Amino acid sequence: MLPMRFDNLYSHDFARLAVGVPMCRVADPAFNAEQTIALLHQAAAEGAAVVAFPELGLSAYSCDDLFHQRALLDGCEAALAAVVAATQDLPTVAIVGMPLRVEHRLFNCAVVLLRGRILGVVPKTFLPNYGEFYEARQFCSGEEATLATVTLLRQQVPFGSRQVFAAEDLPLLRLHVEICEDVWTPIPPSSFAALAGATVLVNLSASNVVIGKAGYRRQLVSQQSARCLAAYVYSSAGAGESTTDLAWDGQALISENGELLVESERFVRRSQLVTADVDLERLARERMRQTSFGDSVRLHASYVSGFRHVPFKLALDRDQPLALRRRVERFPYVPADHSRRDERCQEVYNIQVQGLTQRLASSGIHKLIVGISGGLDSTHALLVAARAMDALGLPRTNIIGVTMPGFATGERTRQQALRLMAAVGCEAREIDIRPSCTQMLQDIGHPHRDDQPVYDITFENVQAGERTSHLFRLANLSGGLVLGTGDLSELALGWCTYGVGDHMSHYNVNASVPKTLIQHLVRWVAETGQLGAGTDTQVLLDILGTEISPELIPGSLQSTEATVGAYALQDFNLFYTLRHGYAPAKIAFLARHAWGEVYALAEIKRVLCIFVQRFFKGSQFKRSCVPNAPKVGSGGSLSPRGDWRAPSDSEAVVWLADLDRVPDERA
Repeated sequence: MLPMRFDNLYSHDFARLAVGVPMCRVADPAFNAEQTIALLHQAAAEGAAVVAFPELGLSAYSCDDLFHQRALLDGCEAALAAVVAATQDLPTVAIVGMPLRVEHRLFNCAVVLLRGRILGVVPKTFLPNYGEFYEARQFCSGEEATLATVTLLRQQVPFGSRQVFAAEDLPLLRLHVEICEDVWTPIPPSSFAALAGATVLVNLSASNVVIGKAGYRRQLVSQQSARCLAAYVYSSAGAGESTTDLAWDGQALISENGELLVESERFVRRSQLVTADVDLERLARERMRQTSFGDSVRLHASYVSGFRHVPFKLALDRDQPLALRRRVERFPYVPADHSRRDERCQEVYNIQVQGLTQRLASSGIHKLIVGISGGLDSTHALLVAARAMDALGLPRTNIIGVTMPGFATGERTRQQALRLMAAVGCEAREIDIRPSCTQMLQDIGHPHRDDQPVYDITFENVQAGERTSHLFRLANLSGGLVLGTGDLSELALGWCTYGVGDHMSHYNVNASVPKTLIQHLVRWVAETGQLGAGTDTQVLLDILGTEISPELIPGSLQSTEATVGAYALQDFNLFYTLRHGYAPAKIAFLARHAWGEVYALAEIKRVLCIFVQRFFKGSQFKRSCVPNAPKVGSGGSLSPRGDWRAPSDSEAVVWLADLDRVPDERA
């Protein structure tokens, strides 16, 4: 493994990509090269590994029959020589567009440059010859090329559309280039390139603007990046192109796996550069995870095998810090778009309610038993249960809510449990479990029988077990199902009592919902009046303001987060472990970027260490036998029947070793 500068984005398989939209002059290659070189130097100064420029950018796209003039073609080659010279000491791949003569024919080409070398030339495959386009009048398709190598500026260089340019010192960076119309076809060349291993798909485009076209480009680029599980870099011609019959908006886009990362300003009369940091590991991980991608490689193997891989070395400076320029959500499980909050929250509830109503309908059981602690998880489960009864046309009194105070139950949470059940309108019961717990402790010979203040794990789990035992027996008595309340975060950390404890239920609606999302959902119900007019929604806000605690040890306010770490960080750790399979050092890098203003890197590392030890080493046996529960989000679940299958006796050594790469302070 290469030495790692922790605070350099390239150490974590990110790559900074750039698109330059230079001012241009029609048929003035020297001016166009000058503008291109200025943006190239800017991209390199900003740490970009790749910068793409517009289609036919050295000549301008709108030259029409001037493309057949020798003076213009010679001028473009001279301009290319200037750009090549400008790349001599830059660790940035530049991709420029120009017309190129090959074997007495003219091709619309992209030229790939690095450190004074021409890595390859890619001709355009599909030539639009409809509407305002007449490219077949001037150019030949790359499919008509008979040479695999051409001489350009006294260099022998690969020529053809089936090329993947592979960075040896950034192995996940593999480039493919196509030109404008290529991506507008039913099967773009980049689709096959992705199957051949390209992770960054580059499109040199000119693309005049008409009403509605900008939105269509966004969709096209985002969808191609999603289908190919790739980054897609799209350039477009801007100010300076001929407006004899057309107009130009200079739209540049960078998308990653369906997500638009950046877009240039449109209709500006100046050169501009946009950059985005692309997560190459995410793309590689998704391709590995989605077996249909591999199936597509197999299906098209004969064509894909014809791709040529052209190696190069960026020789990036990794000894200097290079901060990430990318939005990393602090709460990856929580809807980030506030304008769509209601829709997303409603969707979560609908998924949980659908799972529960189907289970009740298929079992023929019409009653639910829910243990109500006055805390978050049981509150959310009760809200889901109420909605399920509404959906089935059954009274909410078919829900038996039971609060079961133990040795350390606070009056605040007890009252919150009672108020919540009253607000929902379920049947409310209270069972004091202290007598049965005392009997159990006496039966097993625990020191508590002699009034000794020994508050060990046995003392705690006896209470958790008695609560669950009461719920199951009450379910037998009333002909109902015990509804589980434990959430995804607790399963990940093993923060549940195994077997006869909060680990077990007949059906659990919360098992794939993390703590931070439950907090968000409960707040949404309170703020939007989902319980109905005239109900006590303040109880939901009071529950949200209550310290998360198991309340099992007398005389002590047990803080769950003091033991397992802040749930905000642990849910962050879980998402990037479960959904993306990232190693701890990268997760810490992302967490520092997202949470650095709140938590020091040392604290991020400490909490991540707790996660690694509990998740990989200490708690899989609990996840191997969890009750049925509906999967809610793309962030994954931990059911052994769904997203996560793992041995119960694995080690955490490799994850802890990777975590050691994280410094305690910024470095």
